[in-house]
Amino acid sequence: MPTAKVLTRQKIKRRVRKNIFGTPEKPRLSVFRSNKQIYGQLIDDVNGVTLCSASSRDGGVDAENKTQQAFQTGKALGEKAKANGIETIVFDRNGYLYHGRIKSFADGAREGGLNF
Repeated sequence: MPTAKVLTRQKIKRRVRKNIFGTPEKPRLSVFRSNKQIYGQLIDDVNGVTLCSASSRDGGVDAENKTQQAFQTGKALGEKAKANGIETIVFDRNGYLYHGRIKSFADGAREGGLNF
């Protein structure tokens, strides 16, 4: 059974997701944070497809701590998106607080060339 913390995050996620929707021109950037890794994907909710993704498990992420790891992963996702012709997105923090690794991921994506 999920813990109270997980249930609270899922409740926040449902509340936020009813207002956030990705289109092919302006996809949704969904972030997932585990204890050791961070993942991000650009999703077109109209067609139900992932346009591009990046994770800290991919090669090329060398960081001293998880915050720097998140920044580099966000930057890599921003560069992949820019190569695919995506510049503007909608940020979905997935129920997490916009703080720490999530904020660092968003800052990296901005530096990689995404606007949100």
